Amino acid sequence: MKRTVLVALAAGAALVLPAASASAHVTVNPREATQGGYAKLAFRVPNERDNANTTKLEVNFPTDHPLASVSVRPQAGWAYAVEKTKLATPIKSDDGDITDAVTKITWTGGTIKPGEFNEFEVSVGPLPSDVDSIAFKALQTYSDGEIVRWIEESTPGGGDVEHPAPVLKLTKTATTATTPTTVPAQSQGGEVAEPKAKDLASKSDVDTARTFGILGMVFGLLGFTSAGVARWRQSSASS
Repeated sequence: MKRTVLVALAAGAALVLPAASASAHVTVNPREATQGGYAKLAFRVPNERDNANTTKLEVNFPTDHPLASVSVRPQAGWAYAVEKTKLATPIKSDDGDITDAVTKITWTGGTIKPGEFNEFEVSVGPLPSDVDSIAFKALQTYSDGEIVRWIEESTPGGGDVEHPAPVLKLTKTATTATTPTTVPAQSQGGEVAEPKAKDLASKSDVDTARTFGILGMVFGLLGFTSAGVARWRQSSASS
């Protein structure tokens, strides 16, 4: 019985451990950005080894959808090198044609110890508007010389891959709600539009004010007339 339990535990560990290690891979964060916009991206690199440090990260940028602007945030303890390639078709921009684009950034000089991770940040844009995702293939080098290639791209219905490339999902720009336009006084068919409640209230206020104004003038005139009559009677009585 004891031997059966040990075998079962060993089999369970054999299934769980590969899944756990496969989940710790190089990723790009955030996972989503807006098509045509700019974004700050962080390449998150965990150390998967217990007996070696990560000493180098190489990130390849898409050449089929080149990014016109790429800038790197300095990382303490690490140096970086940027490689550019001449473009067959220049990229149009507000500042003129861009004839070359970044195709690779390599970070070296620092270390990521076992049980640790680090993030390497870049600012990029404008992002492509004609695709729903772009991949950044990455190579992670360890101090013992091992190189892990995070370059595999999953296909629809193809299932998970062992060494997935960091993928940035691109979403369309959110539509902005528009303010409703004022209802015209007359429709295209010639029919007069129904007046709004607000307009009716305004008209009622004006009419009320006008009525009180007329009444005030009438009462004022009556008062003036009454005063004149009273004086005339007083004058007649005196004489």
